[in-house]
Amino acid sequence: MTALSKIRLAQVAGQFYPGQAKAIQEQISGFIEGREEKTNALACMLPHAGYQYSGRVAAQTVARINIKDKVILLGPNHTGNGAIYSLMAEGVWQTPLGQVKIDAQLARSILAGSKYLENDSLAHSQEHSLEVELPILQYFKGDFEIVPIAFMSDDLPTLKKIGQELAAVIQSSGLKDRILLVASSDMTHYEPQDVAVVKDKLAIDAILGLDPDKLMREIKKSAISMCGYAPVIAMLSAVNALGARRAQLVKYQTSADSTGDQSAVVGYAGIIIN
Repeated sequence: MTALSKIRLAQVAGQFYPGQAKAIQEQISGFIEGREEKTNALACMLPHAGYQYSGRVAAQTVARINIKDKVILLGPNHTGNGAIYSLMAEGVWQTPLGQVKIDAQLARSILAGSKYLENDSLAHSQEHSLEVELPILQYFKGDFEIVPIAFMSDDLPTLKKIGQELAAVIQSSGLKDRILLVASSDMTHYEPQDVAVVKDKLAIDAILGLDPDKLMREIKKSAISMCGYAPVIAMLSAVNALGARRAQLVKYQTSADSTGDQSAVVGYAGIIIN
């Protein structure tokens, strides 16, 4: 993606999720077990692996949320490209289900209110962690705008401050009821099933307690290979500032639920915060 490009083309369609709209819709439909009662959430955490592994967790979580007009997407930077704290401030993201526009006005407000975030599209050009969430969100809501933010740091004080900055902009803009924060993260990577379940419970309990400091402590103490803990910490800091009351684990699975192989699994959790 060049600096002048306005359209960020799908990079992992046909790999992490189907390349055709009908196939995406059919796969997501197959993940939904029934008509869920929806909630007006402040935020959620979703996994971002291939849909055959984590799509059921993500879809069943999103199925319970009234998706807002504006979605701030927070994800890890796996590629190492671009700024450490990268916000893509304008343009359109393309998926097989259509285009999703960046809310340039909200993006500019967030940049203006942050000491840390930089306007940068390079970090997002090939990163999958936010892209894979879009078709699932699009399946449930046809029209919304996004602000994509990618993190490449584990500095706890800075991550918490970014969350507080996001909350301040959301509050001052009067858009609290129209914005959903989505943190993208998988859980433990490539450990035996029994080990992954124990480690992931430690991290999930910290998230359910809305405690970013405890999450970081558990990550470090137990060497939990949760790839998106940085955006989750920022999200938790934001929702705490916004008055979050509770968090709910919707679903937890590992890759073994799809493959049957428990020798080296990846964990996936879907969490809703009100």
